[in-house]
Amino acid sequence: MTQSFIHIESPNYLKAETLGSPADWAGVFGNNRPLALEIGCGIGDFMVKTSLDAPETNFIAIDYYNKGCYKTCRRIDRHGLSNVRVLREEARQFITERIAKGSLSAVYINCPDPWPKKKHRKRRLVNRQFMEFLRDYLAPGADFYFATDFDDYGIDVAGMLPGVEGFENRLAPDLYVHDLPGYHLSKYMLKFMAEGKRIYFVHYKRI
Repeated sequence: MTQSFIHIESPNYLKAETLGSPADWAGVFGNNRPLALEIGCGIGDFMVKTSLDAPETNFIAIDYYNKGCYKTCRRIDRHGLSNVRVLREEARQFITERIAKGSLSAVYINCPDPWPKKKHRKRRLVNRQFMEFLRDYLAPGADFYFATDFDDYGIDVAGMLPGVEGFENRLAPDLYVHDLPGYHLSKYMLKFMAEGKRIYFVHYKRI
């Protein structure tokens, strides 16, 4: 069964093809505030909470799924937020085409597809190659946050990151934690925690 496409009518929803390469984000937002990116915004609950807490930051929220972008826009519009823009995009292509190198102040990746079968794990978004790619787009001192409810994925990412140059572990001596004070939890995370599962949080800085 094919999922129907939802038309998104929101001033905060953008189509990448209308932007430059890289995009003029200061022009989009009407100011030159720091720029942060959430990859995989889901239904937008994390993004709304985070952007409300940081009005001094401009946020880009991307997701590959139309329905998630629709729900995220509805939440953003309902809260009257002016510091978030939403796009339906694949992460690597979007970053390559629309983000200037060295311009991101933070990147958030919450509970991405874990591709649990061993033969599919090469499809996981966060790996050494992705982090080496992302590094060029982060400003000095930029934050990188990764969270997952999937044990194997969390342990793999936490074990891989110390070997990637240009990043500093902000949780040292721990490689990961199951509680990160001040970090907002999505409804998806809360659902899994209510079932007794643990969230793996990783926090690094670009140095």
